[in-house]
Amino acid sequence: MEPTNKIALVTGGSRGLGKNMALSLAQKGNDVIIVYRSNDNEANAVVAEIEKLGRNAAALQLDVADSKSFDHFFAAITALLDHKWQRSTFDFLINNAGIDRASAIKDTTEQDFDDLMNIHFKGVYFLSQKALPLIADGGRIVNLSTGLARFATPGYAAYASMKGAIEVFTRYLAKEVGARGITANVVAPGIIHTDFTQKAFDAHPELEGYMNSITALGRVGMPEDIGGIVAFLCSKEAGWITAQRIEASGGMFL
Repeated sequence: MEPTNKIALVTGGSRGLGKNMALSLAQKGNDVIIVYRSNDNEANAVVAEIEKLGRNAAALQLDVADSKSFDHFFAAITALLDHKWQRSTFDFLINNAGIDRASAIKDTTEQDFDDLMNIHFKGVYFLSQKALPLIADGGRIVNLSTGLARFATPGYAAYASMKGAIEVFTRYLAKEVGARGITANVVAPGIIHTDFTQKAFDAHPELEGYMNSITALGRVGMPEDIGGIVAFLCSKEAGWITAQRIEASGGMFL
C-alpha cells in the first residue's frame, strides 16, 4: 500500500532557500528530512517549525563536499526511515546545498574552484547516485541551478559553470530514472535576499536598485518566491514535467 505521507530530503535545509523549500513542502502535507552541514540549532529549529505544521521531520548532518561520507550518510537515512517512518524509501530529493565563491576568472584559485565543484556538481552527482536506490518509484528529484547559467555576470564564471553542468546532468538523470516514474527537474533562481547574498548587498548599496531595474517584476527575490515552486514540482500535479529548467528570477535580463 502506498504510504499516506510523502517524505522529502532537502540538503542545505536549515536556512535560506532550503528552509523555505522545507517549510513549503511541509505546508503541502509532506514530511521532511533536513540535511545541514554544521549548525544543528538552525536545523532543529526548522524541524520544530515543520512539526508545528503537523508533519514529521528530522535533521541529519552531512557535508555534501565529502562524497566519501555518502555511504555512511545513507546508512543513517535508512535507519532513520525505518525507525521514524517504518519505511525503506523516501520520495523527494532536493539538491539545494551551496556556497558562494565569487571571483573574476583571473583571480579564481584552484581551492575555490574545487570547493565549488565538490559541493555544486560532484556532490550533487554522487549524492543523487547514492540516493537512487532509496527514492521510491514515482518520486521526484529537484536540482538547484541559477539564472547565472543563462546570463553572464562577471565574478561568477566558476559557480555558473558548475550549475550549467547540473542542468545537463539533470536531463540525463531524467532520462535514466524515467522508467521508474521518477522526474528530475531544475529550478534556477535569480538573485534572492538570503544570507548567501547579504555580503554583496552590504558591500554595494546600489545593487538593490540596479537589480530592481533589470528585473521584469521590479524587485529582488525572496526565499518564499522559490519554495513553492519546488513544492509544486514534487506534487502529483507536476508528474508530467521532467528534464525541465524552470527559471524563477522575476524576469532578470530579459
